Amino acid sequence: MHKPESSFEHLLIAKHLLRWTLLILPVAIVVGLLVALFLWLLDLATQTRWANPWLLWLLPLAGIAIWYLYKVVGKNTDAGNNLVLDEIHNPGGGVPARMAPLILFTTVITHLFGGSAGREGTAVQIGGSTSSLFARWYRLDHQDRRVLLMAGVAAGFGAVFGTPITGAIFALEVLAVGRIKYDALVPCLIASVVADVTCLTVGIEHTHYSIHFRPAQQHITSFLKTDYILLAKVIAAGVIFGLAAWLFAKTTHHIKHWSNRYITYKWLIPVVGAVLVVGISYLIGTFDYLGLGVTTPDPDGVSIQSAFTPGGAHYYSWGIKLLLTAITLGMGFKGGEVTPLFFIGATLGNTLAVLTGAPVDLLAGLGFIAVFAGATNTPIACTIMGIELFGADNALYFAIACFTAYYFSGPTGIYTSQRTVVDKLHNTDSND
Repeated sequence: MHKPESSFEHLLIAKHLLRWTLLILPVAIVVGLLVALFLWLLDLATQTRWANPWLLWLLPLAGIAIWYLYKVVGKNTDAGNNLVLDEIHNPGGGVPARMAPLILFTTVITHLFGGSAGREGTAVQIGGSTSSLFARWYRLDHQDRRVLLMAGVAAGFGAVFGTPITGAIFALEVLAVGRIKYDALVPCLIASVVADVTCLTVGIEHTHYSIHFRPAQQHITSFLKTDYILLAKVIAAGVIFGLAAWLFAKTTHHIKHWSNRYITYKWLIPVVGAVLVVGISYLIGTFDYLGLGVTTPDPDGVSIQSAFTPGGAHYYSWGIKLLLTAITLGMGFKGGEVTPLFFIGATLGNTLAVLTGAPVDLLAGLGFIAVFAGATNTPIACTIMGIELFGADNALYFAIACFTAYYFSGPTGIYTSQRTVVDKLHNTDSND
């Protein structure tokens, strides 16, 4: 039976939103400031490494230092993003406060000495650790603690990439494959926006990317309103982007599994990983695939930005970055997976554009978001990210590439604690 509306219910809603706004504001501001500090230190570490290439030879020692820190201080925080996801699924002991400074410091160390890693994981862990600390101070119950943790994840993600709407959707979508719960929608949006504004206010600038391609207004025939040839190329590229995401997740998981199984002395795992990273870099004759890969000091080098231009990547660039990042993260170094996924996707898109005759900047942009979508099982968030970063003109292509990559990326992704609610293949509910 239809229940009549009442102004009293609206007052309760307003009270609920006001309460969450007051709870979230200090959390989001602190996360925004910590992410700003992290990005500043990360840029400083990258510039220092570029100016002192010999630092790469100290990567094995950096690996031992990171292993030791997590053994002595880190304890269960070594689980990283998966610990945050597990705590959201089943609130219990909380995310340790030490996670934030530890992941911040060790990620900067990884980048200073040349590891191939990203920054999203660090930002998410900063958000999860900070929000968990505030939840203890607030003495929230389990359900409210869960919402605040999700808001912390949104704040970290939105601030580190300058994509507040994406940050909010990502925090909701990443928890489970196939289902989004909206109980934390507004808190996540508030947290992501406030953290991003805080980060920008203290002077942090994000990298700008551009897709100059615009869908044609005139077509060969009047009844065809879409470029179906380009559409077919985008679908085919989406399939390949999904397979690349699957390959990255599998490679990283297998490297971690086999290195822990066959290397008896655990401190040797990052040492072996560092030797492989350094050896491969010298073997291919370039350091372009180390660090974030957003830019490079070499004007002829390969980077995410160069991938948006013709000739800005080699046909093998995406594979080298995939391998070096899987070794770095799978063998004990710290950082995130997402920025390397941007690199893998953008350079793969560049190669596919050359092979198919599609616009280079369009396919680079599609790869940028679609490989990420496949690896994290977050196609909606990644479609929104495309709009936030590149504009809405190619939104249809963003959605097609991300959704296709999502389906072809396999049943699991880079986060082992991500639950599967709806099976991709059979489209049926599994567990909630």
